[in-house]
Amino acid sequence: MKSNLFRMCAVASLMVSASFLAGGCAKKAVPTEEMKPVAEVPAVKKVDVGDRMGGSESLDSDPYSAANAKISEGRTHGPMLPVYFDFDKSNVRDDQKARLEGNGDFLSAHRKVVIAIEGNCDERGTNEYNMALGERRAQNAKKYLMNLGIADDRLFTVSYGEEKPLLYGHDELSWAQNRRDDFVIR
Repeated sequence: MKSNLFRMCAVASLMVSASFLAGGCAKKAVPTEEMKPVAEVPAVKKVDVGDRMGGSESLDSDPYSAANAKISEGRTHGPMLPVYFDFDKSNVRDDQKARLEGNGDFLSAHRKVVIAIEGNCDERGTNEYNMALGERRAQNAKKYLMNLGIADDRLFTVSYGEEKPLLYGHDELSWAQNRRDDFVIR
């Protein structure tokens, strides 16, 4: 019984294989006309796109000058600007104080605006350490704004640690951009 079943399976598989072999691939159509030459492709006109990179802004320039009035960086809502930090530090750098003061001026002029100060870190360090560092950065920016006269109930802080990077590179430029506080209107 087993040998008959085995023979039937073997015969069936041979028949299926033979049908595939006999059928082969589909035949290609043979062209009946001579091949026509391909039309020449016109030369592509090169367009001068100039320098593809936008203008650069120094972190220590005056961000609230007329030339920089519409700059928006990171997740910060304009015309406010983010504040950048040194590696493993949460104190506001001297070259970033003008940015915080400009953000304070905006908040003073728009008294109904409530913001979230989002502390961010680069990828180096543990998740727990970076969450705590991001919180210290956000708290220091909040204290600075409060010292400028912005009411406490208009300033909320949140730490994202290393969870929301702007740049995903593993170099100093990327890390420097990711060590920041963003100012987001709620």
